[in-house]
Amino acid sequence: MHRSHQTIYAIKHVAFEDLGSLEDIFYEHGYRIRYFDAGVDALDTALNHEGLTVILGGPIGVNDSPSYPFLQHELALLKLRLIHNKPTLGICLGAQLMAKALGASVYSGQHKEIGWSPLQLHAPNNLLSPLANTPVLHWHGDTFDLPVRAQLLASSELYPHQAFQVGQSLALQFHLEIDTDYIEQWLIGHHHELQHHHIDIQRIREDSEKYGQMLKIAAKKVITQYLQQIHYR
Repeated sequence: MHRSHQTIYAIKHVAFEDLGSLEDIFYEHGYRIRYFDAGVDALDTALNHEGLTVILGGPIGVNDSPSYPFLQHELALLKLRLIHNKPTLGICLGAQLMAKALGASVYSGQHKEIGWSPLQLHAPNNLLSPLANTPVLHWHGDTFDLPVRAQLLASSELYPHQAFQVGQSLALQFHLEIDTDYIEQWLIGHHHELQHHHIDIQRIREDSEKYGQMLKIAAKKVITQYLQQIHYR
């Protein structure tokens, strides 16, 4: 089937953490989008999909399955998906779920990483090369070990494992997808976390205004290259 007839399935864990700026990029490439709400919708269709499935972020953690049992089923389906090398893009929680499904440990980091800062890129022919001079939005407290056979693509000052690629799948700890026109939704939705950790909310607003358009341009280049890599045969 030609790419123009493909649908991208996206799994949301909280309403405002959606595909953001990536939606328009996918539409421009001729894809349709269908969302699934984790904890409400059955995820079998999304995670058995032969085309691209995107697993988005959220405030819960991979190890919160005692409180959120649906995570066990999501992880089991994701493990099978990655074994069969079906194209998967994981962002933040999605990246952590991918790491866990690939057998790596996921655990609380020593620092909350919330705000805009640049990446340190690794590996030749790095898929993330358009981000070389572009700060990205980080918003996490958990981190993960690099899975076996995964290629490390990026680190940050605080965390060595920010992005990896394995087969047709790409895991991003940071938020490539953020549409800063909607940053206020994030600041409202994560109010308790921001206050508890004394994060400078105004600084995030200002940096979002400063870097948002730059990131959107770079994200388009990254996603376009990724879609070319996973072009369905």
